[in-house]
Amino acid sequence: MFPRSMFESEHEQFRESVRKFLEAEAVPYHEQWEESGQVDRSLWRKAGEHGFLCPTVTEEYGGVGVDFRYNAVITEEISRLGLSGLAGLSLHSDIVVPYILNNASDELKQKYLPRCLTGELITAIAMTEPGTGSDLQGIKTTAVADGDHYVVNGAKTFITNGQLADLVIVVCKTNMDPEAGAGAFSLILVEADSEGFQRGKNLKKAGMKAQDTSELFFENVQVPKQNLIGDEGAGFFYLMGELPQERLSVAIGAVASSEGILEHTVNYVKERKAFNRPVAAFQNTQFKLAELDAEITAMRVFIDRCLELHLEGKLDAVGASKAKLLSTELQGKVMDECLQLHGGYGYMWEYPVARAWADARVQRIYGGTSEVMKLIIGRSLIA
Repeated sequence: MFPRSMFESEHEQFRESVRKFLEAEAVPYHEQWEESGQVDRSLWRKAGEHGFLCPTVTEEYGGVGVDFRYNAVITEEISRLGLSGLAGLSLHSDIVVPYILNNASDELKQKYLPRCLTGELITAIAMTEPGTGSDLQGIKTTAVADGDHYVVNGAKTFITNGQLADLVIVVCKTNMDPEAGAGAFSLILVEADSEGFQRGKNLKKAGMKAQDTSELFFENVQVPKQNLIGDEGAGFFYLMGELPQERLSVAIGAVASSEGILEHTVNYVKERKAFNRPVAAFQNTQFKLAELDAEITAMRVFIDRCLELHLEGKLDAVGASKAKLLSTELQGKVMDECLQLHGGYGYMWEYPVARAWADARVQRIYGGTSEVMKLIIGRSLIA
């Protein structure tokens, strides 16, 4: 494997602990979770007990306040083992909780963060709506001020952790002026036991079958005004500030998943025979594997550099878009080529490559589609 300078000895010790935990507590149950459509809540509690949730949360809120490399280690090990049902853990730690940690009042942090660390509170973020997709400025969910509350009305879809979430960040309009532009949107924390909040069905997906994904509905949900994250009208700017980390997290997982499936495929073609020879003996197989290995190595170096930049506070929207675009497009190619090398068996769900192939497809959609990534990069070139 190409040497990496990104991680220090303590990160590698942490990686070993994460891997052992996942192999013991997740791998044996993942197929069962695929059938039930969601991960058992007990895994969240166990992950919290081992310190595998929200590593960057600071000590004053019950955390350890380490850097994002620890998050990266968790995402890599989940992805390398093909545990797509645990994507919600990364969303919780890498995406949702940072909105609270970086932008919410101290009162909200004290109220929610300690329980996010233990797995007692599972979080989600509700951005996407029916008909809006990647167009965040097309959001129609509203939060209308009424005394010391907001009244939230609207619908969201494709919400990761939607079935299990106890706390949801809802992206909504608080300013109905058509001229308000990006200043129309705010982020509000809604507790799942609030009257008027309803979960839709657990959506059936082409992949990531163990990860719960839902519709959410808000009908006259009263939320205390103190549950506003940061300033009213600043929601869109908070979203833009956190998106680079979200897209980097997706990219980190894409590369680790590609590495894991390439390793599976190398082992498979050494054992599988065709025409009385191991499949690995054919030049076409060797050339395909060589090409994928070289491209994954190059991508690993690039994503590690993006991680370095993020730790330095220098990873901007364009850099994160490049990371997500290139890594997820390569992931799709790796899965397709590796499945092909498995032949008919590659299309069978019991083989890791089939699951990984199906799971990978959404990587080019959520967190901003590949087309949106190209728009961001393209606009930066001609600005």
